[in-house]
Amino acid sequence: MKHLWSKSDESATSADRVQQFMSGEDIQLDHELMEYDICGTAVHAAGLQRIGLLTPEELSAIQRSLDELTTAFRSGEYKLEAPMEDSHTAIELWLTEHLGELGEKVHAGRSRNDQVLLATRMYVRDRLQNLADVCLDLANAFLTRAQQDEFTPMPGYTHLQRAVPSSVGLWMGGFAESFLDIAELARSIRDWVNSCPLGTAAGYGVNLSLDRQFVADELGFQRLQFNPMYAQNSRGRFEWQALSVLAQATMEMRRFSWDMSLFATQEFDFVAIDAQFITGSSIMPNKANPDFVELARAQHAVVQASMVELESIVSLPSGYHRDLQMTKPPVIRAFQSSLPPLSICVDLVKSMRFKRDNMLAAIDDSLYATDVAIDRASQRGVPFRQAYRQPATAKELAGRQPHDSLRHRTSPGGCGALGLDRIERRLRECRLAMDRQDAAGRTEANPPSS
Repeated sequence: MKHLWSKSDESATSADRVQQFMSGEDIQLDHELMEYDICGTAVHAAGLQRIGLLTPEELSAIQRSLDELTTAFRSGEYKLEAPMEDSHTAIELWLTEHLGELGEKVHAGRSRNDQVLLATRMYVRDRLQNLADVCLDLANAFLTRAQQDEFTPMPGYTHLQRAVPSSVGLWMGGFAESFLDIAELARSIRDWVNSCPLGTAAGYGVNLSLDRQFVADELGFQRLQFNPMYAQNSRGRFEWQALSVLAQATMEMRRFSWDMSLFATQEFDFVAIDAQFITGSSIMPNKANPDFVELARAQHAVVQASMVELESIVSLPSGYHRDLQMTKPPVIRAFQSSLPPLSICVDLVKSMRFKRDNMLAAIDDSLYATDVAIDRASQRGVPFRQAYRQPATAKELAGRQPHDSLRHRTSPGGCGALGLDRIERRLRECRLAMDRQDAAGRTEANPPSS
């Protein structure tokens, strides 16, 4: 098969080990990018028609052919496979095979460099939207559990040592607010990366008066990435920033998974994990292993490794370098592996069962020591440090109940004033803002969400 960049009539052999190495994983990875690449090609062709390089009839023929390719690709009738190098090759070959010389006109004013930049940018933009959506779902799931068990007592821990009476509402509410913050951060970074590189070609512009703003608007971008060399230099960096938000989500999933792993042990026995998230042992009949939470806990390592990989690759001088081809695998790998467990985690939160009696039984008198010291300082005027040093007396501890301790914790955000209504209001506003953004900016070429 002849390569796009070949200037001779000789066909490259698919057995060429050098070419196979240089193509790398592109043909597999571009299954994720193919529809974005097709969409970008269709809009680029429309841009060429606007400056007279294509007639309206030629544009219609190209767009019909690209629609047919999309249908064939989605149905599995058309497959990306060797000896194609990548989706760019596949699309141009399809057009030339079906339209002849007309298919060869489409690449005018475009390089594979801005072509892959565009497809990757659109992929990252949509994966950030997926991430924001799933984080909102998680925030909502945690908030619902917090509202249902706002004053259900459980021990609060520092250093994994029992500290003070706490509540399920505080525990669940903390994750609700955290995932809401991450959703808003994902939306913010989505806006930051939402700039269109198409029309920058190989990094130096082209001698055509391309209507780049028209193309950017058609593809749902908020602005142009104007400088062509900056467009090339941003490759890998924009993706790294997207992964940094994904890392926030997987770090928080790791923390929750740790909590579940601990609290589901016989030693704590505070929560029961639904059977769908559990596997058994091949040799020990008594075992029920929380495998999902352990695998979810490990996902952050994938994202962290991908970020390190990206950062190492982009240590380059200005302009395009073939090294940048290697930025695609870590980005796609990180999103493909991490978005599914984040989504599944929503079901885990909804289905988990709290063992209220066990949590209540774990709150002994020693956990009221802080309450006693605060009461001495606030009710009797004892300097706090003196109140802190004096052991609690039996009289001071008598009759204390976890619910009283929780309800007296009235500092904003404390167990008696969790402010769950504020989190709910923020969540609702964030969802509405994302819905507006979704209506204004998403493309119609999105492949199914990961």
